[in-house]
Amino acid sequence: MQLIDKTALITGAAGGLGRAIAERYAEEGARVAVADLDLGAAEATVEAICANGGQAMALAMDVTDEAAVNAGVERLVAEWGGLDIAIANAGIQHIASLDTLTFADWRKVMAVHLDGAFLVTSAALRQMYRQERGGCMIYMGSVHSKLASPLKAPYVAAKHGLLGLCRTVAKEGAKHRVRANLICPGFVRTPLVDRQIPEQAEALGISEEAVIRDVMLKDTVDGEFTTLDDIAEVALHLAAFPTAALTGQSIVASHGWYMQ
Repeated sequence: MQLIDKTALITGAAGGLGRAIAERYAEEGARVAVADLDLGAAEATVEAICANGGQAMALAMDVTDEAAVNAGVERLVAEWGGLDIAIANAGIQHIASLDTLTFADWRKVMAVHLDGAFLVTSAALRQMYRQERGGCMIYMGSVHSKLASPLKAPYVAAKHGLLGLCRTVAKEGAKHRVRANLICPGFVRTPLVDRQIPEQAEALGISEEAVIRDVMLKDTVDGEFTTLDDIAEVALHLAAFPTAALTGQSIVASHGWYMQ
């Protein structure tokens, strides 16, 4: 297995992309800390991983709470002795035009994506630097790290910001053998995306089917959603890659929606 003896922290890992990555890492031999705001859901993910022979622990973690993030990393290290891979995956969405978007909603989206990623990065890097065996930071970006869409200003801004954070970590972490990369999925049928479909239909005055066909998937090469398994495989490749030849990069997996 590619990740034997590796320890991974994944935020927002109770469902969707985070859970898919956690399960894939466990299959490949990693010990996985499933961190989520919803402890019960995190525990359910851990139970599923352990039932399949994997090793996992559940952590209650609000990524916007510095003390909670630090405590989660400390518990993981106390239990397993180190941290090799950290994935900043927690995210939320808010659909509104800029003229109606409230500052409170702007700040909420930015706090989860950017503040949360910073706090996870800070705690993870302190541990990775101390243990002197290198490490891997992975950020869950989006095609919206590259492109903008209407009605998603805070999400687009935050996902662009994650690319800058990732590249900075790649530069600063290099002397400690810490790599950093950003995954940029296209639309994946997660609960986050499912909630957007009726919201965009209402905001744009079109049907939900039209949102899927004419908004979400219109620029893909095959009219298909990116899958959870697609992104889990990309995350596995990034975690297992052996050298700094692959660092500071944004890996787009979008069925051709965005090509770079």
